[in-house]
Amino acid sequence: MIILGVDPGTLTTGFGIIKYYKNEFHHVFSGIIKPSKYPDLASKLELIYEELNKLIKTYKPDEFSIETAFYGKNVQSAMKIGYARGVSILVAAHNKVPTNEYSPREVKKAVVGNGAASKEQVEYMVSKLLNLKTDKMKLDETDAIAVAICHALKLNTLTNKSGSWKSFIAANPDRVIE
Repeated sequence: MIILGVDPGTLTTGFGIIKYYKNEFHHVFSGIIKPSKYPDLASKLELIYEELNKLIKTYKPDEFSIETAFYGKNVQSAMKIGYARGVSILVAAHNKVPTNEYSPREVKKAVVGNGAASKEQVEYMVSKLLNLKTDKMKLDETDAIAVAICHALKLNTLTNKSGSWKSFIAANPDRVIE
C-alpha cells in the first residue's frame, strides 16, 4: 500500500510517500513545497494544490493522510493552516484518494510512543523506522512521513481486528466459560 502523508502549511508544506507492505515501511519519495515564495494567499494555495496533484498523479497513493490543525494562540496562523489543509484534502478528493486526518499528538504517539514528543524525536524515529539519513531533510518533511507512518499503523491495527465474536472466540478458546 502506498500512503501520501502531508504536514500542511502556507509557508512550508511537507509531504512524504511511503510504501507499507507486510509490516515493513519503505521510503518512496518526500520533500517540501515552498509556497512562501508567493506574496498572496491564493497563489500559495494554488501551488500546494498543483504540487500535491502532481505527486498523486505520479505515485498513485492508495491512501492520503494529513495532520489536523494545531490551534495555538495565533488565530490567523491556525486559519492559514486550515486553508492549506482544505486545499490538500480537496486535491485528494478530486483524485478519489481516501483521506484520513490525525492530530499532531496522535502522530507523535504512533511514531515515537509519546504524544508530547519533539519534532527532533519524530525525525529520529522516522530515520530509524525507514533507515533514512534525515540530516538533509526539513522537519516538515519528516513530520509528513510520520503522518503516513501513523496512518499505516492505524490501518494495520484496524485490519488485524475483525470485530466479530466468532473470530474472538476462535482466537481465544481458553476464555470461553461454559
